[in-house]
Amino acid sequence: MALGWKLVIDSANASALADFWAAALEYEVEDPSALVERLLAAGRIDENAIVEHGGRRTFRGYAAIRHPEDPFDETSGVGRGRRLLFQDVPEGKSGKNRLHIDVHGEPGGLDALVARLEGLGATRVQEVDKGPAGRWWLMRDPEGNEFCAA
Repeated sequence: MALGWKLVIDSANASALADFWAAALEYEVEDPSALVERLLAAGRIDENAIVEHGGRRTFRGYAAIRHPEDPFDETSGVGRGRRLLFQDVPEGKSGKNRLHIDVHGEPGGLDALVARLEGLGATRVQEVDKGPAGRWWLMRDPEGNEFCAA
């Protein structure tokens, strides 16, 4: 049986980076506000553990996005399918990512995809042309994490 998984990405501002990647991938930002309220009411967490972002209460230093067609727990907002979790860490990015995301657009739509990603806050780094294998852009998200747009 295949195991469940999520990709965890270290960040400086989990909520902002989740917003970027949700828009870039056309995913949904998870809404844990009902879970936050239940934990606050039960005294399991205090106000220092939460932050308001996008008009809702969420966990400080954590944010997640999920594919809009995948199942999720309606009580907690946590996705049960394709999911990225962003967590704040104290240290900054220090080198090249060993794992990265490739974002694929429509056939023949690379220029439009790159322009859309730039509009969301991404930066072009280098165009790569592999002849018959195709062309793509090495890009960086707003926190400097490398990814490819193809």
